[in-house]
Amino acid sequence: MPIKVTVTLFLLCLAGAAPASECVVLLHGLARTSASMDKMQEALEEAGYRTANIDYPSREKEIAELANLAVEEGLAACRADADVDKINFVTHSLGGILVRQYLSTNTIEELGRVVMLGPPNQGSIAADDFSGIPGYDWLNGPAGHQLGKGKDSVPLALGPVDFDLGVIAGNRSIDPITSAVLKDPDDGRVSVEDTKVEGMKDFIVVPNSHAFMMRMKGPIELTKTFLRTGSFGKRSK
Repeated sequence: MPIKVTVTLFLLCLAGAAPASECVVLLHGLARTSASMDKMQEALEEAGYRTANIDYPSREKEIAELANLAVEEGLAACRADADVDKINFVTHSLGGILVRQYLSTNTIEELGRVVMLGPPNQGSIAADDFSGIPGYDWLNGPAGHQLGKGKDSVPLALGPVDFDLGVIAGNRSIDPITSAVLKDPDDGRVSVEDTKVEGMKDFIVVPNSHAFMMRMKGPIELTKTFLRTGSFGKRSK
């Protein structure tokens, strides 16, 4: 399955707009598509960022291969514009683990700031508990088995981060079945505690679910604030 790249070069000559030299790579979560990041993309463009919204085959490959495919496609899209000198990342769920995986073996010279929404940075017990259920493989693919807390956990093997990272966790769930196996509070896929990672610069909890947080006004505004300032501001914890 080919990777589709949606690249938008959008400049606003407004006071306080993001520098035109900054690009944001958006990476969606497991079993989602780039369409799930459309609202975030639109908001970032309106703030003055150039964007590359990557559609990668999250259900077809393991995390290491997905990281190389998706991150490198995003970098190439941003670097195609000679004016770009800083590349940021905004990710949902698995997308954040792809960035951590890529940076564990690669350097991005132009790397700016990273915002992760609902990332399973410490793995999710739900991936372990539900991996044996019929249909799990079809829905989540190889990467789904690597997001747990067991011996095959990729997030737990990656260690601390050493880049400017802000993490947004949700504490509302629309999935009582999955939430039943997660430590409370949780977003229906990941517990708040398991979104954290050593080395992150800021952290905040929002009243949103895992499935929709990247489309909600609060997390979108917080994302823009972190990209601009390196913190979530007065609401940060």
